Amino acid sequence: MNATPHSPHDRPEPAEDGADGGRPRIDPSVAHNARVWNHWLGGKDSYASDRAVGDHVASMFPGIVDVARADRGFLRRAVRHLAGEAGMRQFLDIGTGLPTSDNTHEVAQAAAPDSRVVYVDNDPLVLVHAEALLASAPAGATDYIEADARDTGPILAEAARTLDFDRPVALMLLGVLNFIEDDGEVTALVRRLVDALAPGSHVAVSHPIVHSGEGGNTEAMEFWNANATPPIKGRSPEQVAALLEGLTLLPPGVVSCSQWRPDVSADGTGPAWVPQVGAVARKD
Repeated sequence: MNATPHSPHDRPEPAEDGADGGRPRIDPSVAHNARVWNHWLGGKDSYASDRAVGDHVASMFPGIVDVARADRGFLRRAVRHLAGEAGMRQFLDIGTGLPTSDNTHEVAQAAAPDSRVVYVDNDPLVLVHAEALLASAPAGATDYIEADARDTGPILAEAARTLDFDRPVALMLLGVLNFIEDDGEVTALVRRLVDALAPGSHVAVSHPIVHSGEGGNTEAMEFWNANATPPIKGRSPEQVAALLEGLTLLPPGVVSCSQWRPDVSADGTGPAWVPQVGAVARKD
């Protein structure tokens, strides 16, 4: 297979509001999920609006920082399994967010240097920082596609420049399906992507669940939807499992993402539960 991964230097940088050009613009006055998530992870790639919304959400739902860290830990463990025991050498990561530590290509290529990784996101600031996502190991390859997760046709067509869809691919949908509010639309989106994958492929999903009561996230989600973009929707573990219908769930199934094959701590204690589930499934 011949692949010609893009270089971010070949693409114009996105403009802030008020700048000329027809490309997506960065609006510093409106908080965006990729930048707020980066703030919760301790990153610096955010605007004042992102930090203000992020801090207010954290004041309403203090566990959100634990959720962000648990989700990143789930990515690390899931990719490590996929590139190791499962033998995956191709990854399609949709909704990657801003580069931070332990990105998909870093974890995959640490286990298998010939891994090929394609990232997809639609935040213009992620495009600005895409060079960090293209720092591939010499034996592998990385690419970045600027697209909305709903645009499955263009995503698959462009990803095919780097990935061979006649061979197994690991599809990563971490913390992205919750930004598609319509249940029918999200089910159809996952089905279109899964249908394009060869047998032996895997799908990794993480998704927030609605958790009411003390320490709950319901009010924080409502605040987010009124003050940031894109809007978010929590789903039940059963709804997340239904998105993987027809696939073989790997043990331990759909569980809190902090508790999916957790690393053993030095004192033997298990990780704390967080209201975000994770799962990995195989297409047979």
